[in-house]
Amino acid sequence: MATTEHPPSRLRAWMLQGLSDMGKRGGLTGPHAEPEPPHRGQRWWRVMCLTGVDYFSTLGYQPGIAALAAGLLSPLATIVLVIVTLAGALPVYRRVAQESPHGQGSIAMLERLLSFWKGKLFVLTLLGFAATDFLITITLSAADASTHLVENPHLTSTLGGHQMLITLILVALLGAVFLKGFLEAMGVAVALVGVYLGLNVVVVISGLWHVLTAEHVVTDWTSALTTEHGNIFVMIGVALIVFPKLALGLSGFETGVAVMPHVQGDAGDTEERPAGRIRDTKKLLTTAAVIMSCFLITTSFITTLLIPADEFKPGGQANGRALAFLAHEYLGNTFGTVYDASTIAILWFAGASAMAGLLNLMPRYLPRYGMAPHWARAVRPMVIVFILIAFLVTWLFDANVDKQGGAYATGVLVLISSAAIAVTIAARKAGQRGWTIGFGVISAVFLYTTVANVIERPDGVKIGACFIAGIMLVSLLSRLARSFELRVTSVAMDPMAERFVRDMASRKIRFIANEPDNRDRAEYRDKIEQIRTDNDMPEQEDFVFVEVTVADPSEFETCLTVRGEVLHNRYRVLTVESSSIPNALAALLLHVRDMTGRTPHIFFEWTEGSPFANFLRFFLFGQGEVAPVTREVLREAEPDRARRPRVHTG
Repeated sequence: MATTEHPPSRLRAWMLQGLSDMGKRGGLTGPHAEPEPPHRGQRWWRVMCLTGVDYFSTLGYQPGIAALAAGLLSPLATIVLVIVTLAGALPVYRRVAQESPHGQGSIAMLERLLSFWKGKLFVLTLLGFAATDFLITITLSAADASTHLVENPHLTSTLGGHQMLITLILVALLGAVFLKGFLEAMGVAVALVGVYLGLNVVVVISGLWHVLTAEHVVTDWTSALTTEHGNIFVMIGVALIVFPKLALGLSGFETGVAVMPHVQGDAGDTEERPAGRIRDTKKLLTTAAVIMSCFLITTSFITTLLIPADEFKPGGQANGRALAFLAHEYLGNTFGTVYDASTIAILWFAGASAMAGLLNLMPRYLPRYGMAPHWARAVRPMVIVFILIAFLVTWLFDANVDKQGGAYATGVLVLISSAAIAVTIAARKAGQRGWTIGFGVISAVFLYTTVANVIERPDGVKIGACFIAGIMLVSLLSRLARSFELRVTSVAMDPMAERFVRDMASRKIRFIANEPDNRDRAEYRDKIEQIRTDNDMPEQEDFVFVEVTVADPSEFETCLTVRGEVLHNRYRVLTVESSSIPNALAALLLHVRDMTGRTPHIFFEWTEGSPFANFLRFFLFGQGEVAPVTREVLREAEPDRARRPRVHTG
């Protein structure tokens, strides 16, 4: 009976429009957008500004967090952070750019090192921490932007006490922009970063001038340090211990690699060897790290010396907005308001960058694993999901910048640690002993920093664990729901295989599914006798054997290459490699039907054992009870029963 197709509702059509606006050239944007056409990218310094909306915007809250975490030692701890940045994170990500020049990042490098389910589960774990990083970027940036609004002298009487509401409105506004269709112009990022860094230069120069002209400020600070810590060696030791709390200043490197496809390469670049793109991306990473390092040191110095310690605490005027406090204090409320507006704009844009990262990162891996429902390829449903999660995180952390710092730092540090481990393994495989030792030391430093941060502030691990559990659960349920899809993208036959099929097409096309064992003459003779007996078939019927070998059962989609051979001068055999036996057999049958115009038949024997245990074997290892699963895959792939290949089981 024919079914009537009902057109989708307008709401559904709008929600699933295009299945991915972000997959279209020019449709998205953000730092993780569709790459530019070859040799038509942007200059590296312009692309750096896409990284900058995430990386440089942390100046809005980093000095205040550093002062809270390290107190008077904030400048020394920041110097340690800068050393780790320039001598650790920067070399690591320069190597990541070389090893992964198409923007896949360190997760893709580690994915190549591991196979089967352990590789997939490891990637899903890293995706959980990456989701933590990006999502907390959205909520923390919105919270800090609302802090700048609430604490502005012109607005504090009106907006005071409404920080939670303002943060939720900013997050909702971000979601609304993506629901409408977010088109990010490179020029907007360049303008925002240029104006923001320019204003910060003014604040830094003003702060340094006040430090130099008020000599007692420096002497008071050094005296307090000596009184509290005794000598310089104790100070350095304590700075080394507390610097992990400042790890927010390391954010931005993963984004810096993700923007690689936008970097304009040389005329001779190819997709396989984009030497110019790699070189200029290294310039991008180095320049951004040097600029940020200069700002980190100078801003931590002036904020620690010029702002009373109590003002950094919750409720203080410098909490979450230390540089804005100095801008108002020393340059007036007019300049301070301009600085606030610039900070709010770049913080909001950092949230947009993070949302773009989320919407591009998940589809990059999960659909290939079969671990995302079909609607996850559409932008708008995913935007709603992420915005709702952002609302929850904002509510749980009370829209507080300090409370979210640990979670953000954990996400950043896990990704950097994984990148350090990835490049260490890559250097070892390349036989580069010196680089292997160097990257190994860097990996140890970042692992220590990560562990110290987790012990001090476990919120990041808790949120990361929630994301990992959620991703695992949704992924496994999706994989389960999509198990009976065809999952084969193409089928190619060698000349011998085509010859077998063409020969059978003149009669009846009959296949026998065989699990290869010794592949001796007795195996094939006994199999034919069993099939004939089970199905009460005459001896003159001829068959072609089909043998599927499972390669990597954790893969979801695959291409089939079918090879034909004659064994023992008598038995015709088609051999295939696939991630799943039933799906490969179904795809082969449909291909043969379309190739010959005839309906193929395939014969199985029942598999012994528990049906549930056999289904788990199919789900995890691509084997199990093959006959009924093959029939189910065929039923889903071909709704017309008259055209469906026939499955026989005895």
